[in-house]
Amino acid sequence: MTQIYDRVALIGLGLIASSMAHGMRRAGLAGEIVGTARSAETRDTARALGFCDRIEDTAAEAVKGADLVVLAVPVGVMGNIAKEIAPHLAKGATVTDVGSVKQSVIDMVGPHLPDLVDFIPGHPLAGTEHSGPNSGFAELFDNRWCILVPNGADAAATARLRKFWEGLGSNVEEMGPEHHDLVLAVTSHTPHLIAYTMVGVADDLGRVTDSEVIKYSAAGFRDFTRIAASDPTMWRDVFLTNKEATLEILGRFTEELFALQRAIRTGDGEALFDYFTHTRAIRRSIIEAGQDTDAPDFGRGAGAQE
Repeated sequence: MTQIYDRVALIGLGLIASSMAHGMRRAGLAGEIVGTARSAETRDTARALGFCDRIEDTAAEAVKGADLVVLAVPVGVMGNIAKEIAPHLAKGATVTDVGSVKQSVIDMVGPHLPDLVDFIPGHPLAGTEHSGPNSGFAELFDNRWCILVPNGADAAATARLRKFWEGLGSNVEEMGPEHHDLVLAVTSHTPHLIAYTMVGVADDLGRVTDSEVIKYSAAGFRDFTRIAASDPTMWRDVFLTNKEATLEILGRFTEELFALQRAIRTGDGEALFDYFTHTRAIRRSIIEAGQDTDAPDFGRGAGAQE
């Protein structure tokens, strides 16, 4: 693969950023990879792992001379990071992010960036329930979707960023910020909230620590606990910044749940069968699209992140 950027600065060195670094090295997409993180411990771990060419102690130092800057930090702090790095950005640089919410990121980051850079929000739909610099791997983005939200950015800069994500293995789609946030409320945010809730219900019943629940965890509860193991800071910020779309989908979910409760209460087996048949077909379409496998997996290792 041809080098696309001379210098890439990764602000934040968790799962996504470290996987990007491994992927860049695999495909030769960057001349130099510079990283930074707020925690000294994280920076030291990243230095020891060696997936970046250089680790700086501050975001301001990391972005100097970079032609691509990636904000890979919780959504809630992106505005402050943008304000910090703005005076140090190179003319013509592209700034992007990997957050799970887009309209709030645009509102928080955009006003701080100078006109001489292109801000192209992004969101790779890939991840695991693990976090930290030692959790990354080059294959994370292979055949996974990455959504770009150009939001009026330069067409050539957008095409260049698209080529970069394709070099990391992703399929790339473009959409508007509001549509992105609604789609992700359906496919990721609300399912995560339901998973956290279901595990919380079990805990309220005093069951999680009982050997019966641990021993007999079937696929449903096992997958709930896997999803609910995702980073709490990230998910707190997701729900606070994508409030409207999440509440809309939660309202619809509640209506569907009430309908299923009524079918169970009244013994309406036909309604239940029709509903499950329809939703099973959607699951099959996900497998056919190559976004999961129907192979048996007792202890699935990958999970949605946003």
